[in-house]
Amino acid sequence: MDSINLEVLKACAAWIAAGRRCELVTVIKTWGSSPRPEGAMLSICEDGTVIGSVSGGCIEDDLIARVREHGITRTRPEIITYGISADEAHRFGLPCGGTIQLAIEPLSKESGIAELLQSLQRNELVARRLDLMAGTATLGPAASGMSMQVSEAAMTTIHGPRWRLLIIGAGQLSSFLAQIATGMDYHVTVCDPREEYREAWSLDGVEVVHEMPDDFVNARKLDRHTALIALTHDPKLDDLALMEALQSDAFYVGAIGSRLNNAKRRERLKLFDVNDAQLSKLHGPIGMYIGSKTPAEIAISILAEMTAVKNGVPLLEEARIEHAKCALHQQQSLNFCESTS
Repeated sequence: MDSINLEVLKACAAWIAAGRRCELVTVIKTWGSSPRPEGAMLSICEDGTVIGSVSGGCIEDDLIARVREHGITRTRPEIITYGISADEAHRFGLPCGGTIQLAIEPLSKESGIAELLQSLQRNELVARRLDLMAGTATLGPAASGMSMQVSEAAMTTIHGPRWRLLIIGAGQLSSFLAQIATGMDYHVTVCDPREEYREAWSLDGVEVVHEMPDDFVNARKLDRHTALIALTHDPKLDDLALMEALQSDAFYVGAIGSRLNNAKRRERLKLFDVNDAQLSKLHGPIGMYIGSKTPAEIAISILAEMTAVKNGVPLLEEARIEHAKCALHQQQSLNFCESTS
């Protein structure tokens, strides 16, 4: 599964290679509420076909209508704004007060889209600088933490996996987790020293390594843009990874397991000199409570919690698995007592 922006770039490259005229549309600024964030992209072909999204659909409809009526006639990039007036905001489906500014760039073989895709296939983080006057684009390396920059002269967009997810264990749940996270623009790496699990792995595009988990974590140098999730259910493997990850700058560290197993895990980690402050970073039982049962549902639960942490959104106690299951158990006990009284 590719991220949305990667699908957009692949469509652009295919249309350019086929000799078709197309444009790349990028959200460069928003005011108030907006359906899509800055950096969101859409590609539009000369026949009106679109890939990606920059709004809830109405702006896309307007872009398509203009292309079908007038064709693609731009010869250099143009900045346009939607939603300045209340009437226009309503017309284009923007929330109350919402305004969105777009950069529309006509593409050609000189736009560097094919070269950009080659870099992304190597999991490189790339800065693409577009000269807004000349329409020329240049590529260069980007540093972790860089964000899109726009001036009157140029627009620099950042492409590639700005976030990393390291998964310990190559089981079925890991496969669902890796597939969804890849679509969320994470660079996913799976570590499992057990040969029988690695041989059964069938997800293309996700690297699987056979290192011991502690060596794996140390070699990857976890930073504030990295998450680690331990899923083997084997303390000899999970604990090694968690011990190192909890002493790193990783923004999220989690492990699968029941409330009882989580309590035992925390006691074991203390024996490895993991202090209370570091241990407080551990998410377990992992995920948000959504009543998940299947591996796919559990993966969604985990990624929902991880996304909340990444975005700085505090989780209500009711959403935490440990609290929710305790409350559910108490309610079930109360219902039983009432039914037998």
